[in-house]
Amino acid sequence: MRVSNIIAFFFLIVVGCVSVNSLQASFRNVISSAKDIGVGVVKDVANILPTPKGMFEASKQLIAGYPFEFVSGAINQICSAALSSETISPKITPNISVMQFQLCTACNKYNYSLLNAEDMWKSPEFDSKKKVVIFATGWTTTINDNKAIETMAKAYNCRGDVNFVALDAGRFVDTLYTWSAFNTDEIGLNLAKGLVKLSKIVSVEKIHLMGHSLGAHIVGAAGRYFQQLSGSLIPRITGLDPAKPCFNEGATLSGLLRGDADFIDIIHSNPGVLGKRDPMGDIDFYPGGLDPLPTGCVSVVCAHERAWRYFAESVYPGSEANFFGKRCTSLTRLREGKCPGYDVPMGFAVPRNAKGNYFLEVNGAEPFGKNGAKALMNLQKECGLCKTETKRFAKGLFG
Repeated sequence: MRVSNIIAFFFLIVVGCVSVNSLQASFRNVISSAKDIGVGVVKDVANILPTPKGMFEASKQLIAGYPFEFVSGAINQICSAALSSETISPKITPNISVMQFQLCTACNKYNYSLLNAEDMWKSPEFDSKKKVVIFATGWTTTINDNKAIETMAKAYNCRGDVNFVALDAGRFVDTLYTWSAFNTDEIGLNLAKGLVKLSKIVSVEKIHLMGHSLGAHIVGAAGRYFQQLSGSLIPRITGLDPAKPCFNEGATLSGLLRGDADFIDIIHSNPGVLGKRDPMGDIDFYPGGLDPLPTGCVSVVCAHERAWRYFAESVYPGSEANFFGKRCTSLTRLREGKCPGYDVPMGFAVPRNAKGNYFLEVNGAEPFGKNGAKALMNLQKECGLCKTETKRFAKGLFG
């Protein structure tokens, strides 16, 4: 199959012009052809492939996410071929000097340069007595007006014992081919340098790195570099639906890997499409099983976001046990009662000694956890908000 035909086929799928029934046979040819693409052609492909934002937008128009499972596989093959050729350089070099940490308190957001991380650690807004959670965002995101950051910050501010810090990496990812080792590693390296400075102020045992999508691979690189620079391991890294395309263990881009921290927990919410399907951590959770679309989602963008929504729900006091999984091999066996062992909480309260693959059922709407209570969730709506916002919320609720 010619490259022009491969690209045309991609776009037919993206706009929904190819039936699901014809996908599997056609994609066998696409993936086979992708492996044989020459270096010169790969350079052209890098200019034509749809951007992650384009894939997201197109996914909203599809009723089922399964066509994207095949698209993702084909793009993954082409990306691996391009990166292994060692002739592809990033089209966008991350400008580290303009990247920022954002310290999110209940009432304000404070921005600090990634290169001058000590400015934040020493600022009066940062409480060195508290734990530190650093959250790296993913595809097509910016640090401001980011729903994932806002949702996660609100949950942690509700607990009140954490400095919640966001790191935006999404603006430096344009097309799938700019996911080079240089981009991932350089951002991760500079994050690690900031962590070394932080560890002189806050005990490393209090640091928790978390990343969604591409951000999961960024914090994985940060964990590796921190160990190299300090001789110590970050105690915990959480991967929220780590990005799949272009990241393959043993290939040029391995991404987040077991061993990047003392303990790694993963939540797979869109397995095999935008997120990785294979186990990657010490413990891997599959809420809703291996289906790329969990209950309540009709698009891959919804599914990809569910990972951080699940985790944020588990952060609220009283909701730590909303999600319980069992070590198992499939959701079917779980439903049949064929998964022995104890229930293990997914998310905030996951025990560090838990290992293996865990499956669990989830709800299609909030509260997503099967053990969640609607009444408690309603009470939590004002928790973690600035007092001014809380008063405004109460006024709207009670007139």
